[in-house]
Order: sequence, then C-alpha cells, then structure tokens
Amino acid sequence: MRPTKIIYLDHAATTPPHQRVVELMNKLTQKVWGNPSSVYTHGKEAKKVLENTRQKIAGLLGVKAGEIIFTGSGTESDNMAILGTARAHQKHGRHVIISAIEHLAVLKAGQWLEKEGFQVTYLPVNSNGIVNPEDLKNALRKDTILISLMQANNEIGTIQPVKEVAEIVRQWRKKHRQEWPFLHTDACQGAGYLSIQPHGLGVDLLTINGSKIYGPKGVGILYKKNSLQLEPMLVGGSQENGWRAGTENVALAAGMALALEIAEQEKNKEVRRLTALRGGLIKNILKEIPETKLNGDTKKRLPNNINLSFQGVDGEMLVLALNQRGVEVSTGSACTTAETGPSHVLKAIGSSNGWGNIRITLGRETTRLELKKTLVVLKKEVDRLRSMV
Repeated sequence: MRPTKIIYLDHAATTPPHQRVVELMNKLTQKVWGNPSSVYTHGKEAKKVLENTRQKIAGLLGVKAGEIIFTGSGTESDNMAILGTARAHQKHGRHVIISAIEHLAVLKAGQWLEKEGFQVTYLPVNSNGIVNPEDLKNALRKDTILISLMQANNEIGTIQPVKEVAEIVRQWRKKHRQEWPFLHTDACQGAGYLSIQPHGLGVDLLTINGSKIYGPKGVGILYKKNSLQLEPMLVGGSQENGWRAGTENVALAAGMALALEIAEQEKNKEVRRLTALRGGLIKNILKEIPETKLNGDTKKRLPNNINLSFQGVDGEMLVLALNQRGVEVSTGSACTTAETGPSHVLKAIGSSNGWGNIRITLGRETTRLELKKTLVVLKKEVDRLRSMV
C-alpha cells in the first residue's frame, strides 16, 4: 500500500510553486487580464505590470530591461538562443560549439542546425562531467559563431567553467578583432543556487525558466545582449520588441519574477542547508549500499544534486519501486523519460553497462528526517531488486 506522505526528491525536474507566487498569479489572472499590446485602459494596465516585471528581472540579473525576452519555457529560450543566433549570424560563419552533456533543448537545436548545413563540434567532458576549457580553446575557429555551455548539468549536477570559457572567448574576439563567437549558457538549474548575472559570467545569452525556481511552468526568459541580433522563431505580432510574437502571459511572467526574487533572497542560506543534507546522504548511501557509485564531481556540483549508479539494478525499476514506497526520484532528465538505456550524459562520462541510475534532487521542503527514511527505503529496494537477478 502506497504511503500517504510522499517524499518528493525530484526538484531538478520541477519545483512546487511558492505560495506567494500562486497568490500573485491568482490575483493578476483575475484583475489584470488585458492584452498588453492594446492601447485602452485594460491593455495599459497589463503592459505596466509586464514592464515592471521585466524591470524587476533585469535588476536581479544586473542587465537592461530591453535585454529580457519572455518565452514559454526554458526549452524555447534555448532554441531561440541556438537557432536564432546561428541563423542571424551565419554570414560570419557556420560553426557552432556545444558541450556533449547539454540539455536536449540545446543538443537537438544543434542537430537541427547540422541539417541546415552548419558544422557542430560537441565538446567532450571528463569522467566527472566537466568540460576542459583548453578543449574549447582548441575547437575555436575563425568561423565559430556560437558556443553553448550550460552553467550546471541537470542530471549529474556538475558546474561548468563558464567564466573561464568566457575569458577564452573574450581573448579570441580581441585577437581576431570581431564580435563573435557569442556565448550562451543554460542557467535553468543554476538559478537559485549559483550566481546567474550575465555580466559576471561573461555571457551574451542566458536562459532561465520558472519551473526550476518555485515559480510557474510555461514561462522562461532569454537574456540577450542588446547588440546581438537574433532571427525570431515565432513571427506575427511585434511583442517582445519583435523577438517573440504572441500575447504575453502577464501572470506567469510576474510569478516567475517573484520566484526569482525569493530565490535570490534565500540563496545563501539554502545553499548551506542543502549542501549539508546532500553530503550526509551521499556519505550514508555509499557506506550502507555496496557496489554504488556517485556520478559527477564531488565538489563542483549543485548543492541539491545526487546522481547514483547501482551495479546489477535497473534504474527504472528502482524508481518505480521507490515510488510504491512513497519516495519520488527519477532516472535523470524528465525530458528523456521516453528514451531507453543510459542517457547521453551518462554515456559522455563513461558510465558502465549493468549499472542502474537514479537522480535525487533536494528542495526547500526537504528535511533530514525525510532523507533518513529515504536511505532506509533505498537500501531495502536495492537489496530486493538485486536478489531478483
């Protein structure tokens, strides 16, 4: 029988919306429902809220309001950054560099560009899942127009050397006296845990979304440096300064802005708390469950991420077994649940066959007691599944 109390440990997939965010969105949905592009009173009210929201996000990121584009998701923002930038600047070159462990929203956009005649270099990672900046430096060409390197990986939690790569790119531009290649980072997983200010990171494009920061689903942003041109993916109206047609969802945008504000306010305290919880659980799992290994770097990783492999255990079966015992985890990215076999991330770090994988990601409501219960259940289910082989 399934327990009534569920222990939710898949915050990398999505987070429950903060109560203040829900209250704000409910209020705006009822009272500010006008079309922001309309010139009458209801439209002007919606436009004012939307632009105030844009200003708030820009302030949190330390950028100009005109550099914030509202989108429908992190995936759309990634697609816009990769496809839009490459297509708009292909007269300068048709070479793109992407890390081998990017989110599929970036990887598949790169594959799409290959169908259009672009050349894409997929940078390898080491066994801990981290890109070597020297590999990036060696891959640069005069016709490289875009680089995409995620801030932190959504599966194994490794934090990438974005600043170091940005400095290499800056020196390359200076040497060759050109404005490209442009640098994009997907910061969807880093938001709330790491610094995501574009100028501090040295990036030209940055993606975040609402569903990873205790905000609403169905909304994301793309930061785009003012001077950088994009080829729009959605055409029709002149919304978002012509970069993204379609009536903006004011309530979702405002909800995301509030969620980001709360995340920034609570970041330092939450990072310390989660790092301690994560470290304790990793230590206990590796101690009490034999033939188990941690995937990803032990230090350069998100404070809430634990990615584990168990020899002789099917990862999907383990996820289902834990679910029956009231513990919700995943095998990796929620965007790849329909695929079978090791993910592209695990393949990139050389994961061995015969080892089943799960991802545990902690959140604001995660307690030490919940993790103690999770350890007990996990040990029992791993032992049970191994005994069935």
